[in-house]
Amino acid sequence: MNPKLKTLNPKPALSAAATIVAVIRAHRSPRDVEGARHYGIDPRCELLGLRAPMLRALARQHRRDHALALALWQQPIHEARGLAALIDDPKQVTRAQMEAWARDFDSWAIVDACCTQLFNHTPFAIDKARAWSRRRAEFVKRAGFSLIVGLTVHRKELPDEVFLDFLPIIAREATDERNFVKKAVNWALRQIGKRNAPLRRAALATAQEILRLDTPAARWIARDAIRELKKR
Repeated sequence: MNPKLKTLNPKPALSAAATIVAVIRAHRSPRDVEGARHYGIDPRCELLGLRAPMLRALARQHRRDHALALALWQQPIHEARGLAALIDDPKQVTRAQMEAWARDFDSWAIVDACCTQLFNHTPFAIDKARAWSRRRAEFVKRAGFSLIVGLTVHRKELPDEVFLDFLPIIAREATDERNFVKKAVNWALRQIGKRNAPLRRAALATAQEILRLDTPAARWIARDAIRELKKR
């Protein structure tokens, strides 16, 4: 799937969104839909099975177009929402928008796209990571830990104290047995440990604390993190 994509006029946003939806629907792949579902991507909204290179190619044509991102998110299509996360301007994202989008989260893939590519660059990212980590809804709770990952990987200017403060949150939620939550908790712990040597030591200490919780999720989270961080 490698169509030649023409630059689209991003204004008005609704018209541009409709044009983009027509483009992506024209390249729907039933085979790739099944492949996505095999990897646990089974959203409530429409799934077209488009591969990442095509979405990235479209995103490059519409960087930092906030109005278009909002219009695309309104389309109940997994790939349209993924594209919205790639093109939105984090400087224009509001707390209300983050909450509205969180209510629509319906797969780990859309959560991670929003939280590691967009929301992590907003001024509200740290607060939302803390708040969402306490939410009951599986994908919103995952978003809290995906945000921690996004902050760890992309926000090089943040001091270690930010990430040390996340470690008790990770330990607190390490007994959640739900698949997409426990994987995100583990991911956040590992990424903090990879940031630098002092955080690695702190993450390993937290992993030992989690291991002592002695639940299936806690044991898996801790052992996997210890295994990976001790290789470094």
